[in-house]
Amino acid sequence: MATGALFWGIGGTVSKRLFQEFEIGVDWLVTTRLLIAGFLLLAVHFFRNDRSQIIGVWKTRRIAIQLIIFGLLGMLAVQYTYMASIKHGNAAVATLLQYLAPVMIIVYLIFRKQAVLTRRDLLTVSLALVGCFFLLTNGSITQLSVPTPAIIWGVLSGVALAFYTLYAIPLLKQYDSLVIVGWAMIIGSFALSFVHPPWQMDFTSLTVEAYLYLVFVIIFGTMIAFWFYIESLQSLVAKESSLLGSTEPLAAVFTTVFWLIEPFGTFQWFGTTCIILMIFVLALNKDSSSSTNKFLKMKSPLELASFTKRALFL
Repeated sequence: MATGALFWGIGGTVSKRLFQEFEIGVDWLVTTRLLIAGFLLLAVHFFRNDRSQIIGVWKTRRIAIQLIIFGLLGMLAVQYTYMASIKHGNAAVATLLQYLAPVMIIVYLIFRKQAVLTRRDLLTVSLALVGCFFLLTNGSITQLSVPTPAIIWGVLSGVALAFYTLYAIPLLKQYDSLVIVGWAMIIGSFALSFVHPPWQMDFTSLTVEAYLYLVFVIIFGTMIAFWFYIESLQSLVAKESSLLGSTEPLAAVFTTVFWLIEPFGTFQWFGTTCIILMIFVLALNKDSSSSTNKFLKMKSPLELASFTKRALFL
């Protein structure tokens, strides 16, 4: 579990290196990443689980439409906004802003009167708001420490992730997550291919280092990270998975600061700490007997939100 989370976190920082040093576009990277990882995840399911689900998910018109919507407004939206936030800012800020999704789910469910606001909810929201303030301003009330486009894309990434989580619940009740996520990736890649086809790239201009980074982002930071997480659910309860999953934002922050040498102010560290604490509050709310299947039956906003990032993968 920890290995998968580390791969996720480091993958964002490596993507930033590709954008910054090798001038690889967000459109191309997202298209290629989703296409290859999607097919690999379906291949894993084909050799390990019920093969009929791979085609069966398309046999019902309603499910097929839901899957297409999930692929476009869920998977593609999350991946593109996250990568765009990294390009305009850095992986640390992008990852931490994406972790606002649980708070957005809490607010959404409360406004829909599907949950009652609790003290724990208030603590979670407060930690998120305080953390974001210091993360984005470094304690200043007159200027931002993060480029505005990075903030906009990061917040949109949180919104997309909240939708991604809520909308997928009916699909996950009927089909294996590898099938849903694999097809969603392929759908998103196919749609974005009309903007930037994966074959439109001067591959001869890329160095060996660039290819190694691409392999890491696509294989380790995407496909293997998700696969390891799914496998870990067989032996870990949800609370343990959520806590170990918190290594993702930590990995993103530390690799951004110490590998890419991105500046990170004292108050930004404090904001990061608040958001990490928020993740722990969400994780500690979990009942030790929870599992992926129980996630689909959760009613309280904290129960649902605590599984946001890990339930479906990013």
